[in-house]
Amino acid sequence: MVKVQENVSENTALLRQWIAQCKPGQMVFFGGAGVSTESGIPDFRSSNGLFAQKYPYPPEEMVSHSFFEAHPQEFFDFYCDRMLALDAQPNACHRKLAQLESQGICKAVITQNIDGLHQAAGSNNVIELHGSVHRNYCQACNKSFSVYELLDARAASEDGVPRCSCGGIIKPDVVLYEEPLNDEDLTRAAKAIASSNLLVIGGTSLNVYPAAGLVRYFAGDHLVVVNLAATPLDKNADLCVTEPIGQVFNFDLT
Repeated sequence: MVKVQENVSENTALLRQWIAQCKPGQMVFFGGAGVSTESGIPDFRSSNGLFAQKYPYPPEEMVSHSFFEAHPQEFFDFYCDRMLALDAQPNACHRKLAQLESQGICKAVITQNIDGLHQAAGSNNVIELHGSVHRNYCQACNKSFSVYELLDARAASEDGVPRCSCGGIIKPDVVLYEEPLNDEDLTRAAKAIASSNLLVIGGTSLNVYPAAGLVRYFAGDHLVVVNLAATPLDKNADLCVTEPIGQVFNFDLT
């Protein structure tokens, strides 16, 4: 059961009840940028997000594959300055999901985020649809690099473009615009959603495909959307919670 807390909305209380009543391995969490904003990481599409800020090029263009190929120096200026948040720490949502996994309730976290905060909080079964800033590789020899090794290589480069000792450019293992998602990750995510009974979607506008399309595989009892703004899925959800996601997941099970 959930410990009673004051000042909790009826919808938040119901979601917590559904989580507490969920059978082992029957919950899946599918999250987006809004999960990490409470850790100080800006999202893309909100009024204060990265896409609303002014840059020499449109931000959507600067995180595309073609821009990376044509303007690697400008790409890494933007990427390292705006998309890396290595000092960020997991928030209450990240920590609670890790705890729910350890308790056998949440069987998978599917994320569109690239910050690695779910793993930092202790979650093990994390499906990263858009990759991770913590994985990087040489495009020429495929050697792997940590994010800190990428930054060291960038600092050692005359033009600010990180390069391997073989001369190849080191690319972050993140999915840029114009690049496909990993088929294996998509399959794992679809199977996890299809076999779940409680799907909680949090911190995402559900406007980015093909990731947003994964929701169609859900056929369980409870579909929940936790997001401050309305989403296209709200009309089909069993429950919508419009409160900060860290607050929603800040509870104790007894």
